[in-house]
Amino acid sequence: MLGARHPLTRSARALLDKSFKTTERIRREQPPAGRTLGAPPSEAQPGWSRHEAHGSERRPATADTALELLVHGVGGTTPQEMLNDPRTVRITGDDTAAVFRRADDVEAEKEAAKRLDEDPGKPVPEAYVWCNLTSGNGSRALWLLLLPFMVVNLAHWMRPTVRDNRVRTVRLYGLLVRLAGLTLTVLLVAAACEVALDLAAWQCAGTSGCAQEHSWLGFLSPAGPDAGWWSLPGRRLALAALVPAALTVLLWYLSHRTWSAYESQPPIEYGAESDDEPGRAGLGRPGFWYGRRLVARLRAAHTAAGLLTIVAAVGTSAARYDREPGGPLTLEALGRIVEASLVVGGVVVVWVVCRRGRSEHRLDRHLDAAPVRLLPIGSLALLALTLLYAGWSRPEWSSHDRLPGGDAIFGGIALVQCLLVMVLGVVAHLLYRAHPDPRTAMRGLAGPAVAMLACALGGVMSGGVAQRVADWLDGTGGTIDGPPVLLTWQASVIPPLLIVVLLLVGWLARRTVQLRRIETAAVERDYEDEPADAERTRRIARMRAMAALTDWAPRIIGITSIVTLLLGALALTGAMITEETPGEAAHGTYAVVQGGAEAAQALGSWLIGVGFILFVTWGRRAYKDPSARRTIGILWDVGTFWPRAAHPFAPPCYAERAVPDLTWRMATWTSETGGRLVISGHSQGSVLAAAAAWQLKPSVRRRVALLTYGSPLERLYGRWFPAHFGPDALSRLHREVDCWRNLYRATDPIGGPVRLPGDSGPQVDRDALKDPLAYGRTNDHPLPAPILGHSDYQADPAFAEERERLLARLGPEVPVSRGLDPESRAPAMRRQGS
Repeated sequence: MLGARHPLTRSARALLDKSFKTTERIRREQPPAGRTLGAPPSEAQPGWSRHEAHGSERRPATADTALELLVHGVGGTTPQEMLNDPRTVRITGDDTAAVFRRADDVEAEKEAAKRLDEDPGKPVPEAYVWCNLTSGNGSRALWLLLLPFMVVNLAHWMRPTVRDNRVRTVRLYGLLVRLAGLTLTVLLVAAACEVALDLAAWQCAGTSGCAQEHSWLGFLSPAGPDAGWWSLPGRRLALAALVPAALTVLLWYLSHRTWSAYESQPPIEYGAESDDEPGRAGLGRPGFWYGRRLVARLRAAHTAAGLLTIVAAVGTSAARYDREPGGPLTLEALGRIVEASLVVGGVVVVWVVCRRGRSEHRLDRHLDAAPVRLLPIGSLALLALTLLYAGWSRPEWSSHDRLPGGDAIFGGIALVQCLLVMVLGVVAHLLYRAHPDPRTAMRGLAGPAVAMLACALGGVMSGGVAQRVADWLDGTGGTIDGPPVLLTWQASVIPPLLIVVLLLVGWLARRTVQLRRIETAAVERDYEDEPADAERTRRIARMRAMAALTDWAPRIIGITSIVTLLLGALALTGAMITEETPGEAAHGTYAVVQGGAEAAQALGSWLIGVGFILFVTWGRRAYKDPSARRTIGILWDVGTFWPRAAHPFAPPCYAERAVPDLTWRMATWTSETGGRLVISGHSQGSVLAAAAAWQLKPSVRRRVALLTYGSPLERLYGRWFPAHFGPDALSRLHREVDCWRNLYRATDPIGGPVRLPGDSGPQVDRDALKDPLAYGRTNDHPLPAPILGHSDYQADPAFAEERERLLARLGPEVPVSRGLDPESRAPAMRRQGS
C-alpha cells in the first residue's frame, strides 16, 4: 500500500544512514535565504518560521523522503504538464479531482533508499488536479445564468476584520447579505412570471393581433377560432405559471445535486485537540468547509420564496378581480385566504433565512428537518391551491393593459434592495472603523459595493429577458403594452452608466501611460548593464504598468457601484412618481429633455437586448467550445472558492471538495512516512494550499512547508476578504507552518507579495523575480526570452532554489506515528506537537 512502512535490510539501512548524513551536510552548507554562511544560529533568518523539534522519536527509514504536492491555478491543466512527464498514474481520487504521480514514482516510498542514493534531497512530485470541479464539464456554462447569485455570495465573505466583541454586528452583516440574496431569487422568478404570465398569457394571448401573429398561443386567445376552455384569463395564468414553477424546481434540483456532491463531503477530523485550538483562523475551523446544514435551510427557503412569488403573481390578480363589486362571495373569501397564506408563508421564509447563519466552530451534521421538508412542500401545496382558485370560471373577466401588480412587485424588490445595500454599508463601516486596515479594499465597503452590483446585474438580466420577449411578441407593433414601467426606466439609465464606465476606462488608460513612464526608468535601472533596446524596454514597462492596474480595481468598482445605486434610485423614483415610461413622462417638457429621455429609453432598450443576446451566445459557445469553456471556468475558479453562505442557488463551492482532499493527503502522508512535505501552489492553487494548511492539525501543520508563486493571497484575497486573509490571518499562518516562501513578478497582474507586517515580510516574500530572465540575447538565452507574467514560474531558477531551501529547512528528522485513522493518530500527534 502506498505510504506504508516495510522492513528494511541491513544494506538499505546503511544506504539510508549515508543519505541521512549527506542531507545533513547539504542543510548545513545551504543556509536559508537572508542568512550568510557562517552566521551564528541565534541570528534571525529571513525566510523561515523556525519551530523546535516535535518529538524525540525518529525514524530514518523513510523520514528523508520528500514530497512536493503541486496544486495548479485557475483554468486548470493536465497532470502530464504539471509533472513534465507523459506517463502519469492516478494514485488516489476520482475523475473529478485526483492526485497523480509519474509512473516511475509510484513506489517511491518503497524505494526510498535507492532514490536517496541516486539523487539525495530531490522531492517526489505529486500533482493535485482539480480543474474538473469547475471548468471540466460543458454544462458548467449554464451556471452563467446564476451569475448574480455568485456575486452576492461573494459579498458575504467581504466583511472587514473584527474582534470577538463584535459578534452581533458580524451576524447582522451576514443577515443583510442573506436577505439581499433572497431578493435576487424573488427577482429571477418574478422575471420568469413577467415573461410567461404577463407578456405571453395575459397581454399577447389576450390581444387578437398578437395571438394571430403567434399561432402557438391561439388556444389561449378568447378571440381566436380555437378559443376554448383555456381562454379565460385565470386559466391562462394558471397554465403559464408552470414555466416559472419549473424554473424554481430546476434551481432546487441543481442546488440539491451539487449539495450532495460538495457540501456533504466531510473534512478530516482530529478530535478535541483541533477543536480546542485557541484563536483558530476562520478557514481553519472544523466546520468551515462543511456548510451542509445552512445550504439545506437556505435552499428550502429560497425554493419556497420562488413558489410564493408565483402565488403572488397569479393569486393576487384573481383576488383583485373577485373583490370588485358583484363578485361571488365564496371566491372573494377564498382569495383572501390565499393572500393571507401568502403573507404567512413570506414571513416564515424570512424567519428561516434570518434564523441561522453559518456554524463553523464544529462539524454540524444535523439538518433542520422541519424547514427543509415542510417549507417547500407547503409552498407547493399553496401554489396548487392558487392555480385551482385562479382557474375557476369567471366568464366576465378579461385581460387588458399589463398584468396588475407587476410594477408593485418589481418596484418593491428594487426598493428593498436599495435599503439593504445602504444598511449593509453602514454596518460594514462600523466594522471597519473598529479595526481599520489601510490595505482593505474600499475601506471595508467592498461587500456592500459588490452586493449592489449583484442586484444591478440581476435587474439588467431580468429586464433584458422581459424586453427581448416583449419585442419578439410585439412583432406587429403596438399590440401589447410591454413590460412594467420600472424595467423601462432601469433600461434607460444604462446609457449614462455606460458613459461613466467609459470615463473610468479612459482614466485607467491615462494612468497606464503614466505608470509606463515610471516603469520605463525602473526597467532601465534593472538592466543597466545590458545594451539598450528601446522597444524591449517599452514592452517590459507596458507589461508592468498593465499588471499594476489590478491594484486600482477597488476604486473602479466603488465608483461604479455608487453611480449604479444613484441611477437605480432615480429610476425607481421616476417610475413611482410618473407611472409612465421616460419618453412618455418627458412629453411637454423642454425639447432637449424630451429628446434625451427618448434617446436614453431607445438606446437603453437596445443595449440591454444586445447585452442579453451576447450573454446567451457566450454561454452557448462555452457549452460547445472547450477554449471558451476554459475562460468561463477561470471566472468560476475565482468566484466559487467560497462556500454558499448567502445564496443556495449560486454555483457550488469547489473548495469544499478540494480543501478536504488536500488536507487528507497531507495528513495521511506525513503520518505514514514521516517524510518532508512542501505544498506548492500557483495562483488560485496557492489559496487552496493555504486553506488546506489551516485545516491541518497544529502538530502536522508545523511539519509542512508552503511555497506559493503568482499568489493572489494578499493582493486580491487579503484586500477583498480581509476577515479571512487579512494581515492577522496570514501572519498566523506564517507562524504555524514550518516555513513559507512566496515568489512573484512585477509583470504579474494577479500574483504579488504577501506583505506581512514587521520582520515577517522579508521572511516570506522574496524580492520580485526578474521578468524576462534575460533582457537581450545571451549564451544561456540565444533567442529572446519571453515575458512570462503570471505563468511558468518553474522556469525561473529561483523556484528550484527556494524549494531546495524549504526542504533543507524541514530536515529529514521529523516525527512519525503509525496508522491511517486520524483519531488513532491523535495521541501520538499531541505528544509530538507539545
